[in-house]
Amino acid sequence: MNKERNIYISNVDVYKAKKEYFNKLDIKNTYEEIDVLNSLNRITYTPVFAKNSSPHYNAAAMDGILVKAENTYGASESNPLVLVKGEDFLYINTGNPIVKPFNAVIMIEDVIEIESGKVKITKATYPWQHVRLIGEDIVKKEMIVPSNHKIRAIDLGALIAGGVEKVKVYKRPRVGILPTGSEIVENTKDLKKGKIIDSNTRVFKALINEYGGKANRYSPIDDKKDKLTSKIKKAVDENDILIINAGSSAGSKDFTVQVIRNLGEVFIHGVAMKPGKPTILGIIKGKPVIGLPGYPVSSYLSFETFVKPIINKYIGKMDDKNKKVTANISRRVSSSLKHKELLRVNLGYVNNKFIATPLTRGAGVTMSLVKADGIATIAKNSEGIEAKEEIKVNLLKPIEDIKETLVSIGSHDLILDIISDMIKFTSGHVGSMGGIMAMKRKESHIASIHLLDPDTGKYNIPLVKKYFKGEKMALIRGVKRLQGFIVKRNNPKNINGFNDLTRNDITFINRQRGSGTRVLLDYNLRNLKINPEKIKGYKREMSTHMSVAMAVKTNMVDTALGIKSAANAMDLDFISVDYENYDFLIPYESLKDERIKNFIKTIKSKEFKERINSLGGYKIENIGEVIRIGD
Repeated sequence: MNKERNIYISNVDVYKAKKEYFNKLDIKNTYEEIDVLNSLNRITYTPVFAKNSSPHYNAAAMDGILVKAENTYGASESNPLVLVKGEDFLYINTGNPIVKPFNAVIMIEDVIEIESGKVKITKATYPWQHVRLIGEDIVKKEMIVPSNHKIRAIDLGALIAGGVEKVKVYKRPRVGILPTGSEIVENTKDLKKGKIIDSNTRVFKALINEYGGKANRYSPIDDKKDKLTSKIKKAVDENDILIINAGSSAGSKDFTVQVIRNLGEVFIHGVAMKPGKPTILGIIKGKPVIGLPGYPVSSYLSFETFVKPIINKYIGKMDDKNKKVTANISRRVSSSLKHKELLRVNLGYVNNKFIATPLTRGAGVTMSLVKADGIATIAKNSEGIEAKEEIKVNLLKPIEDIKETLVSIGSHDLILDIISDMIKFTSGHVGSMGGIMAMKRKESHIASIHLLDPDTGKYNIPLVKKYFKGEKMALIRGVKRLQGFIVKRNNPKNINGFNDLTRNDITFINRQRGSGTRVLLDYNLRNLKINPEKIKGYKREMSTHMSVAMAVKTNMVDTALGIKSAANAMDLDFISVDYENYDFLIPYESLKDERIKNFIKTIKSKEFKERINSLGGYKIENIGEVIRIGD
């Protein structure tokens, strides 16, 4: 018997083989900074934040006429109002800038031409009607995509709209492909008896490029040990990963395992996989060297099983397989009978079922696509979907990632972006009361809340007791965050407190009903006996702290109630009101969930605390402490 003939040193279970081998690999991720235009399908190395807002000016959302809303009050069918071009209105097209002193758009369909330069309207408008406000889609310094995110075409649009020119992405590994065998030829014209065309490594090259590596294919090399040794040494020096095709079996001319062992180390030779058993997993000079079988099906399956995950490790990518799932819609969604609507949704896997939460529906809201986990279709001739109704959702993200992701619904805060960059976490911003209701309906894992109880003046616990009577809940302590008035630099209008909001020269913008900030505002107005009707802008609402800060930054309003970190992000001044408790509510039994355990570990970590402190406007006291509420 030929003494050079190989034998398998193992017949290891595939899962065990991967685990043992990958534990031996010391893969060091590196990044490169590239032009955003070349970033499609690359994986982000760090989170990417918007450099500009989008839109970056107040823009018309409709074709029509530009008017001063205050001048249209009183217009009706019985009391039509005549407007004069140049004095009372200007014609405007979708996307055009709003110019002072005008502040609203009336759709052209609602305008009656009566003579040259004059029009008639039969309905009053309100400030900022049919206007896309600065930052409506993307707010400057908002996180557009997190780290470890594959940049899709829709993300590319958001990055460009947000003024991003360069992005840091994982560097693509250079993968060498070495076909072996004296019988291998590269061209069909060289085919003759005893020769076979090399198709395997062409497939590998295509797969490597598709999966995010840089393929470096070599010409076939003969089954001669000295030649193979020399070529492998050279290929290891020139690449991050080396694939050797054929020569991995136990034949007398299968030298691959011997050469790898002589130059480095062989950890596995033979796995419990059929086809694909003679796979070799080795390391030379700290680099992965994989010997793949020669049969096409065996080689492909071994490549998918062992090589693809290694490439993914280099580029920070998880395997993704898009599917369609059935989900229950979290709230009623109305729709037009005229059109089929593609509804962008976030998905959560809560209590063994998928919950779909609708995202912003505007045609110009790019971020709703970036943030979406899937797209559901509302059929034409349907008036909408009722709450809890089942819908089919086409996934935009891997189902495994969605199932592993914690879903938080409730109050908005900048720290949620930090959490989502550190763990698999998604958040819907519907205000604290919206979070309480979502938790009642069992549609989220976590409710982010900061609810002031008007009767006791205490945060969160009294209202949790009120809404979850007879239920055992847990409150995870978050942060104390500073609420106050966001004002322009140097506070030019000398705003000092709630009483200033009723001044004639002050315009205000509010948070949505049900938000903790709105509750805080109303609590103080009630205690100070201030009539909300006397506050200009009290009825104008926005859903995030960054959006109200942007309204102040762009001179749309003079002030807003919000958090200090949002004022800092926008380089604005801040008048302190008080610190509040921003906490996380969960069912008590969820403390056993590994995802919740990881969440608590994350918010208690040194890295998380450092990132919070860099924002400003927070106190960290007892973060991650669990308070039991209820029976």
